[in-house]
Amino acid sequence: MENLISLVNKIQRACTALGDHGEESALPTLWDALPAIAVVGGQSSGKSSVLESIVGKDFLPRGAGIVTRRPLVLQLHKINEGREYAEFMHLPRKRFTDFAAVRKEIADETDRETGRSKQISSVPIHLSIYSPNVVNLTLVDLPGLTKVAVEGQPESIVQDIENMVRSFIEKPNCIILAISPANQDLATSDAIKISREVDPRGERTFGVLTKIDLMDKGTDAVDMLEGRSYKLQFPWIGVVNRSQADINKSVDMIAARRREYEYFANSPEYRHLANRMGSEHLGKMLSKHLETVIKSRIPGLQSLISKTINELEVELSRLGKPIASDAGGKLYMIMEICRNFDQVFKEHLDGVRSGGDKIYSVFDNQLPAALKRLQFDKHLSMENVRKLITEADGYQPHLIAPEQGYRRLIESSLVTIRGPAEAAVDAVHAILKDLIHKAMAETMELKQYPTLRVEVGTAAIDSLERMRGESKKATLQLVDMECCYLTVDFFRKLPQDIEKGGNPTHSIFDRYNDSYLRRIGTNVLSYVNMACASLRNSIPKSVVHGQVREAKRSLLDRFFTELGTKESRYLAKLLDEDPAIMQRRTNLAKRLELYRNAQAEIDAVAWSK
Repeated sequence: MENLISLVNKIQRACTALGDHGEESALPTLWDALPAIAVVGGQSSGKSSVLESIVGKDFLPRGAGIVTRRPLVLQLHKINEGREYAEFMHLPRKRFTDFAAVRKEIADETDRETGRSKQISSVPIHLSIYSPNVVNLTLVDLPGLTKVAVEGQPESIVQDIENMVRSFIEKPNCIILAISPANQDLATSDAIKISREVDPRGERTFGVLTKIDLMDKGTDAVDMLEGRSYKLQFPWIGVVNRSQADINKSVDMIAARRREYEYFANSPEYRHLANRMGSEHLGKMLSKHLETVIKSRIPGLQSLISKTINELEVELSRLGKPIASDAGGKLYMIMEICRNFDQVFKEHLDGVRSGGDKIYSVFDNQLPAALKRLQFDKHLSMENVRKLITEADGYQPHLIAPEQGYRRLIESSLVTIRGPAEAAVDAVHAILKDLIHKAMAETMELKQYPTLRVEVGTAAIDSLERMRGESKKATLQLVDMECCYLTVDFFRKLPQDIEKGGNPTHSIFDRYNDSYLRRIGTNVLSYVNMACASLRNSIPKSVVHGQVREAKRSLLDRFFTELGTKESRYLAKLLDEDPAIMQRRTNLAKRLELYRNAQAEIDAVAWSK
């Protein structure tokens, strides 16, 4: 059982080292989940004397007014032999064997946190005492409750102390040790009053009566000790502390314990209660109860720690890795982030994520619709065919077939396909640009570094612009190829006039009649439709090759090349993370380490049981 209390001691010390001492925080707290005994009492209630009696040493600061101004986490460790000594967590390599020096260090450490003012602080001091004369026990000594502020303190000090005490004892894992003087009315006890507020049934409150030996002659504390005055779930315990004269004479604490035992054993009023009175019994009883509570809390503590570890890991993953300190590490980190972005972008194109299907829609819907809107039949109207044929003949009409007229009609029709071809290039460019923005938004690491996000976005868009230029050039060349070289076989397969019974000796001017021109228009339209169908298939290939394929292959290649020539200062500028995020990641990492260590410690104890 002893290692259960040691376990909680370890975790409490680790909590305090990381700034987790139960206050409201944006970080999860483990402190509040740990069972602890908080010592509560008004000023001059004998609270300090009770603690010193349990320890068996004079070690607490004394004086008028508010002496305890910070919580003191007092961890007692029983050793079998050797000299008694004390250690402070803030002085890990220093052992105190002089307990007067311990008292001075408590006062000095309090002043370091609060200044030499009489303010209070909720940041605890951790003190471990190793002695053969103690039981394994952890107590939290809280500032004494007071009703008036002393000189040099703000008027709010009374409420501030009460709020601090309440913040400790209202937690369900806190065991309350309520110290009340027997020579005052229990109804006015500060400790009982505040304990009743947070624990109305007295299920986690231990009542301790001090100054029993100082009660008025003819009165006793039997009704209080037997729970008739105020009932708690656990029996009341009476103690007899050293008098101020004993303290001034430095009366030995062990001798004082012996006198305390004799007082209860020899007093007719308390003789029947003597076996459960005194500071020595109080320490043993608290130790046993704390062990029982810790044991009952272990399953819930394990569950809480596992859940919190998962939550911390998720948030740390969301915040990303910390920034490397050297230039090589920074460069590697930037490259990794860029590769992650590039991968997300490719996933959009390949259908793993949404968006890439819009490119196919350009080829399957937008391009065909644009080609259809060209209306070649209107361009090849009778009037336009006659006009172009006549113009192409020039001063001498054609002899057999109007070849130049055919060429002009075909070229003037095909050149209009440049518009839909350019539109297809631009449409795909717009889609790729939109996918860049989506990929940037979905790359978590880029959210951490605004400057890198801007630079990567700019580099990617610049690459797309260059690819659009090259793609547009190549795609328009396809149209120009159709214009500059006609498919001869198409015309060779056309039926000739002679084969249809026509008379080749007709006047040359008969060749400009409507029937003749209509036939030319029909032939040209057939050829243009054939070329248009071919371009409808080849334009998407050119666009995909020049834009989509290149974007997948080399979107950030130029950015990477330039990045390799940059100095460390520029790399650091790219990784300009918000300082608040950096601090939170550090805090979360420390808190995660605390929880993992606590998990390992608790699991080891649980298995050993």
